[in-house]
Amino acid sequence: MSLTLMGRKKGMMQIFDENGNVVVCTVIHAEPNVVAKVKNKESDGYEAVQLAAFPVSASKRKNIPKPQREAFAKKNLDPRRLLKESRVSSSGEFSEGQEVGVSYFAEAAFVDVTAVSKGKGHQGVIKRHNFAGGPAAHGSGFHRHGGSTGMRSSPGRCLPGQKKSGRMGGERVTVQSLKIVKIDEEKQLILVQGAVPGSRESVVYVAKAKKKLSKKAKK
Repeated sequence: MSLTLMGRKKGMMQIFDENGNVVVCTVIHAEPNVVAKVKNKESDGYEAVQLAAFPVSASKRKNIPKPQREAFAKKNLDPRRLLKESRVSSSGEFSEGQEVGVSYFAEAAFVDVTAVSKGKGHQGVIKRHNFAGGPAAHGSGFHRHGGSTGMRSSPGRCLPGQKKSGRMGGERVTVQSLKIVKIDEEKQLILVQGAVPGSRESVVYVAKAKKKLSKKAKK
């Protein structure tokens, strides 16, 4: 169990490793998250830490719900836009008002990243489910269709749960065990190998990887 930091996806870039190989990375900007609340077994029944991210300007604070504004005011904290609670093994290591930055991942090799994927609207089965489609010949009347989905005999209907066209994207997606390529504490950046869900400037949630990779996968 570890904390989940909130940041924003800035885009992708390429860097060279020590062997001169190109590594495709996603850049995540994570400003220090503030500990808004600490929970323990005595008072709450479980150990957890609530982080707050993305400071709100004075002109926009009226858009924050009043109970949330008052909760920040009681703890002498500036209002933040988002809150995220994470289960931890020991909440006594944290205190309210403490800042947690990208240095939290300094000793971690892999992270799990969660975000909302890009919405692609209504798509067909070729794009949505990677169907092969039919022959590309001019005489074929079957190019990008889904094929037969029902039957003529009993039960004589299309069974539910089949892969068909429909809304694609706009879903919460978690990519596990992304390798940390570089951490820049000065610029508050985390570079992870590979792609991350979401568009530029979208909110991403970064946590230490839960799944342990095999030695073969790490290579």
